[in-house]
Amino acid sequence: MFTGLVETIGILRQRAGSPVARAFIECSLGPLELGESISVNGACLTVDRIRPSGFECDMSEETLERTTLGALAVGARVHLERAMKLGGRMGGHMVLGHVDGIGRVSERAPSGDATRLVVETDGGLAPYLADKGSIAIDGVSLTINRVTDQGQGRSSRVLFEVMLVPHTLGRTNLGDLRPGQAVNLEVDVLARYVARQLSIASGARATPSSEEAPGWGGEVAENDEHHHHESRDERLLAKLRSGGFL
Repeated sequence: MFTGLVETIGILRQRAGSPVARAFIECSLGPLELGESISVNGACLTVDRIRPSGFECDMSEETLERTTLGALAVGARVHLERAMKLGGRMGGHMVLGHVDGIGRVSERAPSGDATRLVVETDGGLAPYLADKGSIAIDGVSLTINRVTDQGQGRSSRVLFEVMLVPHTLGRTNLGDLRPGQAVNLEVDVLARYVARQLSIASGARATPSSEEAPGWGGEVAENDEHHHHESRDERLLAKLRSGGFL
């Protein structure tokens, strides 16, 4: 697990092979251990060989397809973070290194000494994004200031806004982003579980158990007034409580 606080900037010096690519990343992370996990622009990769000036790792077909790493040019600068030690400080938020999708910078504008960044992505990630929630952009932990949903259905999109403070601008590559550039996105893991729990709860009514409707045949049993009249919100809250979320 990572925290979304970039330790250093590395350089992609080599990448070759298909469908699994072998990459060499030049960096100054200090003593590395064979087999340890490193977040590279938000994607969790495994150190497979240690070299004096960096490390080698494999990028699977899944990684190349679902992240921006396959499209990065050799010589590109990348964010690096080693896995957090048990008992270490959680300065950002829980980041797993499992990229959920790719976003594109829609807008950037100065805001005093900071920079306001707007990112657009597929609407499928909308349920996991919320005002004041957390998001990892290229492995950097950031707070979402505002979320704007656009459209409905499969073609829907979602925009979200973050603020890059001077420290972030100085320690990461995010200040170099321009409209149209692609970035790796990982939603907050807590949002994933809450959304999953809500999905299960909302689907429960469509397939009631034999206890809820003993004579189930497409109709609600007449003597099941309590379940019939219980509001959807109450059922969702009850499900969240039973799952330990409330």
